[in-house]
Amino acid sequence: MLTEIQSAIRDTVRDFAQATIRPHSARFEAEGGYPRALFEEMAGLGLWGMTAPEAYGGAEADSVSYALALMELAAADGALSTIVSIQNSILVSGLLKDGSEEQKARFLPDLIGGRTIGAFALTESDAGSDASAVRTRAVKVDGGWRITGAKQFITSGKIGGLVMIIAVTDPDAGKKGLSAFIVPTDRPGYAVDKVEHKMGQGASDTCALRFDDMFVEDDLLIGQPGQGYRIALANLETGRIGIAAQCVGMAQAALEIAVAYAKDRKSFGKAIIEHQAVGFRLADLATRLEAARQLVLSAAAMKDSGQPALTQASMAKLFASEAAEAVVSGAMQTLGGYGYLEEFGIAKIYRDVRVCQIYEGTSDIQRMVIARSL
Repeated sequence: MLTEIQSAIRDTVRDFAQATIRPHSARFEAEGGYPRALFEEMAGLGLWGMTAPEAYGGAEADSVSYALALMELAAADGALSTIVSIQNSILVSGLLKDGSEEQKARFLPDLIGGRTIGAFALTESDAGSDASAVRTRAVKVDGGWRITGAKQFITSGKIGGLVMIIAVTDPDAGKKGLSAFIVPTDRPGYAVDKVEHKMGQGASDTCALRFDDMFVEDDLLIGQPGQGYRIALANLETGRIGIAAQCVGMAQAALEIAVAYAKDRKSFGKAIIEHQAVGFRLADLATRLEAARQLVLSAAAMKDSGQPALTQASMAKLFASEAAEAVVSGAMQTLGGYGYLEEFGIAKIYRDVRVCQIYEGTSDIQRMVIARSL
């Protein structure tokens, strides 16, 4: 059962997203981005710092409320919910957990206010699921570090004004040789090599980044040298709950389209939902979707209670991402040929939801995490 506050947050975000975001989702995709004015409106609802303290401008909500908000955003626009998830789950959360007081004061207000969008630069061309294979180097110099290397598949790499970089500071220490830096992108040595052309989530840029002997001051190191792997892993716990919530939201939107169509479309003298083949399909889809929703909310509630939730977060992401693809595909099937047309909305949702089985840890990685916990 949700609390009154949780229900109110869900309903407020739903009303905003359905009125302000969903009607323009196709246009945002065609234009490859979002107006900054929208980010400012979202900041007014606390969406860029859902669980952050009010002292930094955050909404100070719990993880369940955050998951519910992401579901509603994703139901309106999958790509936008990805940007919001990274901002909350990795940038804001990472600074709150491990950032210095100076870093928090310097960066959190603009992140939470939607004035700065953040990116998370961990993945490389040969280092995705295996973080220990990171090759980007940070070499200690007088007053700071020199970072050289390249990152791949970085969300918001183009629009981001701030990037959290995971780099090798001790090449002989394996995972313990990784460190995390929080770096403004408006400095010499930061370059966007390529903006990728993707199957879906076209309004959210995904980039290849390059760092050419980029100088980073000492006060931009997060935590201590060697803590980068732990920082990245801790943030991925929240991130995977966020991705799972996105999946539920996108699948919900597709299912609603399918149910409405099935109640309206007539065949052999009655609505097609009254034909057992269609009705049973929708019943199965609704059941899988609800199971995914409850798994997400359970993982979020565990996090709120202070319990370690990495395994549950992986379960939620694994199940919700695979269930979402099945739900959206089944919804498309219900509409027949119309489901394959862009104007009915399900085609876009399918393109947007498919990546959820890939980013922030593939389904194979989630199974590995779960298996190790057994």
